[in-house]
Formats: sequence, C-alpha cells, structure tokens
Amino acid sequence: MRVLHAYKVFRPDVDGGVPAVITTAAGGSAPEISSCILAARGKAGLGRIYEDNGASVRAVASFGNCLGMPIAPWFPIALAVEARKADLIALHLPFPLNDIGVLGIPSRVPIVVHWHADVIGRRTIARALAPLFHGTLRRAARIIVADKAIAENSNLLGTYRAKCEVVPFGIDVSDWGALDPEQSDRAERLRERYPRLVVALGRLVPYKGFDVLVRALAQLDCHLVIIGTGKQQKHLESLAADLGVRAKVSFAGYLSQGDVKVHLHAARVFAFPSITKAETFGIVQLEAMAAGLPIVNTSIPTAVPRIARDGIEALTVPPHDVTALSAAISRLLDDKGLAGRLGAAGRARARDAFDQQQFLTRLNRIYREVHEANC
Repeated sequence: MRVLHAYKVFRPDVDGGVPAVITTAAGGSAPEISSCILAARGKAGLGRIYEDNGASVRAVASFGNCLGMPIAPWFPIALAVEARKADLIALHLPFPLNDIGVLGIPSRVPIVVHWHADVIGRRTIARALAPLFHGTLRRAARIIVADKAIAENSNLLGTYRAKCEVVPFGIDVSDWGALDPEQSDRAERLRERYPRLVVALGRLVPYKGFDVLVRALAQLDCHLVIIGTGKQQKHLESLAADLGVRAKVSFAGYLSQGDVKVHLHAARVFAFPSITKAETFGIVQLEAMAAGLPIVNTSIPTAVPRIARDGIEALTVPPHDVTALSAAISRLLDDKGLAGRLGAAGRARARDAFDQQQFLTRLNRIYREVHEANC
C-alpha cells in the first residue's frame, strides 16, 4: 500500500509539530506500507524532490507565504497527479490548497484526514472556505484527531464526529529520556551556569504566548532559554529590553534534537504558555516529560492541559495571566520535592501513554482498515 501524506510545508523549510508528526508517520510505516510526502515550499523557492527519513518528498514551488499559507498555485494540481499513484491519501489539515486538490483526487482513492486544528482568528476566511472544508470532511473515510478535546471543541467536526478516531501523538520516549556521555557533560555545564534554568520551545509566533512568558520574567529569579525561530523574535527581544529582563533570557534559535535534549535535561522547569486553541496538543510537552521535567502549561480548551495534567505532571494556569504564570514557575523552582514528583509522573505518563510505537500501531491499523474497505 502506498500512502501519500499532504501538508502545506515540510522540513527543512519549516519545522514544527505537524512536520514532525508526518516524519514519524511516514518513517514508521508497517512493512507493507510505503509513504511519500507532498508539501509546498515554506518560503519562496523552486520545487524540489528529496528524501526525509527514508520517505520521498516532493516540495512544490512557492512564491512565498501569506497569512501562514504558502502561495503555491500548482499544489492542487500536484496533489491530483500524485494521488493517482497512491492507494490512500493522508491529508493533514487545515490547508485550503489540500481541500482544493481533493476535487481532483479520483474517487477510487480513499482519504484519511488528520485534523490538527481549526482555522483560528480569521473568521471571514474560514466562513468563505467552509464549503471546501466540508467537502473534504464528507469525502474522508476517517478523521484522526490527537485528543478528543480537539473534536469536541472544533467548529467543523461536529457533523462528522462518527468518523473521528483519537490517535494520540507519540515520541521516542527512551531517546528523549537519555543522554550520551558527551551530552551529559554539556547538560551539567549548563546547569552549573544556570542553576535555575527554565526552557521553552516552539515557533516564535503569537499564539505560543512567549510574550506572556517574557513579561513573567520580571517577577522571576531564573534564566530563560527560548528555543525556536519565527517572526516574533525581534519583538520579543525588544520587549525583554523594555522590561529590563534582556539579561535573563537567551534566544537560542534553531537547535538540533541533541542540543534540545541537553537543554531539557539541564533545565528545572519547562514552560508552555500558549494562549489560543491554535495550540492543539504540544508534542514538545511529551519531549520535556520524557526528560523528567515538570511542566507549566495553560488551560486552553485543547489537549494541552490534558497531556500534562494540573497537579499531576504540571501546574496549569490561565492563558495570558502573567502573574499566575510567574507564580507557577517560581513555585516549581523553589519546591524541589514538588518539581521532582511532577517530573517523575510526567516521565511515566510519556512512557505509558505517548510512546511512538503505540502511535504508529494505531495509525497503521487505520490506514489498513480504510484501504481494505476500499478494495
């Protein structure tokens, strides 16, 4: 069986949660499943074909990016063409060009939708595109969500609830939970330099809430490292300077997985201050939990506070609340016993509920069931 994964962008142009999920899904297919990936260039550039983790990737040419979507007018045509070579299409949504491309997918090819989020903050555009979204959801044989909260709080999935199936994301828990000797030495040096280290990780975009975290620094005795790149970096640096906390925060930019692991194992707290339901899950929480870190997250109406739970693996605070965020971080920095209990519980939960192999087993089962039902 040949599975085609289609999404708006992919690595190395853009990293992030959805590309990471696609990499895991495509690279961990069952022996009888081969995977390929279709995306648009995440920035202006010519199309290209390459491999990622053993899967063939076709990145369609793009003129750049507008409102978070690549300007790639050839993408729907490419999707229709590639679909004719596939036995099953895995559409990762939202991405309107995927929905346009569905119109050209032969009826003999079944579709599985991975619903990552609703379109947030652009009501006029969402209303205009709703007929396209509904067309895709009607056509889909199955709709996969990472947590039931995503389906329950979606403005679009209510009609299609019977098609929805929960498949929580997974990570390689053993890998994230261990360091090699060289990494251990680096983590120890980082701990010595910053004994009250707080780490945050994600794209530097508004819904991640990093501006709230920077404001919280004024009330904290710690050093914050923010790992990631994005359009908000200059704004966040200016905000830190204006608040007089620039010396308390480091913007690390993009780091390799190994370097991220070093920071997580050196840290005392992982901060996840997202402020809207555009943040549907938070795979980085799993990585921090696997490293044994206590989490501070927010009570947004998605899977985020259900992954690391208040008082069990995390302290959960209201979004946008600078005072509550700083108080929770400070509490974990000051109370090593509490931090240790939450961290140990997080490590156990990551191992028991969010292991990568569990994710792949469930996903491959759905692909096989849909394919066999269509034969």
